[in-house]
Amino acid sequence: MRVLGIETTCDETAVAIVASRIGGDGGDILSNEVMSQIAQHAAYGGVVPEIAARAHIDVLDRLIARALANAGLDISGLDAIAASAGPGLIGGILVGLTAAKALALAADKPFIAVNHLEAHALTGRLTERLDFPYLALLVSGGHTQLVAVLGVDDYRRLGSTVDDAAGEAFDKVAKMLGLPYPGGPQVERAAEAGDERRFDFPRPMFGRPGADFSLSGLKTAVRQEIARIGTPTERDIADLAASFQAAIVDVIVDRVRSGLRLFAEGGGRPNGLVIGGGVGANGAIRRALTRLCAETGLRFVMPPPALCSDNGAVVAWAGLERFARGLTNDLDFAARPRWPLDAEASKLHHGKA
Repeated sequence: MRVLGIETTCDETAVAIVASRIGGDGGDILSNEVMSQIAQHAAYGGVVPEIAARAHIDVLDRLIARALANAGLDISGLDAIAASAGPGLIGGILVGLTAAKALALAADKPFIAVNHLEAHALTGRLTERLDFPYLALLVSGGHTQLVAVLGVDDYRRLGSTVDDAAGEAFDKVAKMLGLPYPGGPQVERAAEAGDERRFDFPRPMFGRPGADFSLSGLKTAVRQEIARIGTPTERDIADLAASFQAAIVDVIVDRVRSGLRLFAEGGGRPNGLVIGGGVGANGAIRRALTRLCAETGLRFVMPPPALCSDNGAVVAWAGLERFARGLTNDLDFAARPRWPLDAEASKLHHGKA
């Protein structure tokens, strides 16, 4: 099966085509086109929704044509069309969703609405063979949560941030330090030259029951330290970045440990830990989770960094997984700026998405 996936929930316009492998051992990425909007948003220090939506409109048709050409296909060679329908910025979602529906209607192909979080949660099954159930750590600019992935369309949230997402915390700290946008990679780069032991930043929620996260207090502690220093030197910036990143890493490892305990209490051991979302590309976090999994004997599935950030391949793969199980959608499916992945949270948000 071949599925085209469209991703426009934030500031990357992306289109990809993914094919299933015989025997169900992951998938093959036939094409994966991504157009970044970093330059358009850099002057503002963050994503401007209106600019993002217009940029998606400007390039999406060309990316679709390029994805088909690079895969050596025309639209008749596809089995289905998938698009992220949320959560994310409503203007951008509408651009991708409308394009996908138009393609599906014109080519008489099934349409599949993909939850952006599900796309990241299923990425480990695209890159290698991984059986359900497993634990997914989803860390991005908008989301930080631990999810028990029991099957396609079957998820149970074990923990989530009560305030800032990890990516949001990285970006805001980068801004405080005067580092350019996008902030997450800049903080990681600055931290490489820093002393992570210089500043003793708090580890919110560390050791607490449950698997929830809280990062706002850590961000505030960094702001207070910067105010105390006055004008940070290059050395100060490196040490602040390293100390902040070390605190984030410690919190994530602790929360994953707690999530594994909750998973076991629910009746079983996961077949692995998968990391997804843009912050999942952070090398320090990957190394720490590699050590944790080695200690606990748990398999750690790390998709390539390019598949952690927003891209069409993970959307196409999630669409393929859903299509293989007969999960398609009508063309009146509405964009959902808020769309919890797990069913229990979805009940709480019913009518808001």
